[in-house]
Formats: sequence, structure tokens, C-alpha cells
Amino acid sequence: MAVKIRLARAGAKKAPFYRIVAADSRAPRDGRFIEILGRYNPRTEPSTIEMDLEKVDAWLAKGAQATETVEKLIAIARDPEAPAPVQEAKPSKKAQAKAAEAASKPAEAAPAEEVAAEAPAEESDASEAAEESAE
Repeated sequence: MAVKIRLARAGAKKAPFYRIVAADSRAPRDGRFIEILGRYNPRTEPSTIEMDLEKVDAWLAKGAQATETVEKLIAIARDPEAPAPVQEAKPSKKAQAKAAEAASKPAEAAPAEEVAAEAPAEESDASEAAEESAE
């Protein structure tokens, strides 16, 4: 049985808080767990982290694996003076695609403008040729 130390979501819709739990890795996120190790509320300013570090250390000694997020929370709980990690805002795939499209459009627009500039010239040549043939 692989044990993970992870977050279990609780709270109302759009108002989450999390329990830090030791759970079987096969159990659902908000389902069965072995033990509650602490609480985390990201909605307070600053975020509230309550954790029993002795229990966490005991589970880690037994071979439990902490998730990436819980590892960050443990580091903050151990040293509250340390600066909180800042998550970089990464644009979504759609935003990245739009940015790439916008970057490539000016390069594509220049040949289109040249073609548009040439088209009226050809039309005027064609209209002059039509006038000459009419005479």
C-alpha cells in the first residue's frame, strides 16, 4: 500500500479549504484517508497553514510520499519566516496559440499588402487595355 501525504478539498463551492491527509494513493482525492495531519486555507490573507510536523515526519519516516504542493507547505510550516513561493502566471494553451498567431500575422500581412498593392495596378492596366481595344 503506497501512502501519500496530499490535500483533500473541503468547504463550500468556490470557497475551498484543504485538509492535509495521509491517504492510500488509490483512494479518491476527497475520499477515504488514514489520518489528518493538518489544514490549509488559501483564502485567508496570508494563507493559513496548520500542520502537526511530528505526525508528518513520522509518516515520511514510514515511507509516505508527499505531493509537490504539500512539500511546499511543509517547507513553509517548518520556517514561517521564509518567503512564500510565488507561482509564475503561465499563459494557457489558447493564450499561447493566440500570441503565436499574432506574432506570425505581421509577417504574413506584409506579402498580402504587396499583393493588394499590385492588384489595383493590374486592374488599371487591364482597364487601359480594354479602352484601347474599344477604340
